[in-house]
Amino acid sequence: MPLATDMLTATPVSRDPFPHVVVPGFVPSPELDAIIRDLPPITRRGSFPVDSLALGPAARALMDELAGPDLRGAIAAKFGLDLGNAPSMLTLRGQSSERDGHIHRDSAAKLVTVLLYLNREAEVWQHHQGCLRLLRGADDVDDYAVEVPPVNGTLLVFPNAADAWHGHRPYIGPRFVVQLNYMADNAAARSELRRHRISAFVKRLLPAQ
Repeated sequence: MPLATDMLTATPVSRDPFPHVVVPGFVPSPELDAIIRDLPPITRRGSFPVDSLALGPAARALMDELAGPDLRGAIAAKFGLDLGNAPSMLTLRGQSSERDGHIHRDSAAKLVTVLLYLNREAEVWQHHQGCLRLLRGADDVDDYAVEVPPVNGTLLVFPNAADAWHGHRPYIGPRFVVQLNYMADNAAARSELRRHRISAFVKRLLPAQ
């Protein structure tokens, strides 16, 4: 499925509280329904490399597009970055627990974070649980400039920076989000991806929760 990179290109960069772009409906509604049906059941928290998961055809086509050159080029142009040789890491999360959402910045190994939310609207999101907040500092999840409900194919992109604090109010339950990162160097990418692969392998050995 072709991604709506023209929507990303047309959306101006917001700078409060740090440079970012939010694109609601980046995945159109009919395609989103097919993708959600093609997602695997994920019963554990954590990030899983997409090539370790059994995806249906619509979900697999989405992952292939996300990993392709068109989105990379659009993001590089949007933020004035050189991502031509940056290795990428593509993972999927399907569950959120009480351990998720704490205020943090992404690791220095990541140049850019891309989040694509694959959930439909539900009452819980209207009560702000699980809605990612872009924060003005490291101390208060309620001191935010932007809140992004994790619904309806919304895309969020931001370069990693010293002030790129984010987090969300606690939410326990299904919460599908694709995370694409452009990495600072090959060693960093390999280390991060190896950690996710080992974690995913261990989780498959444990009994379901």
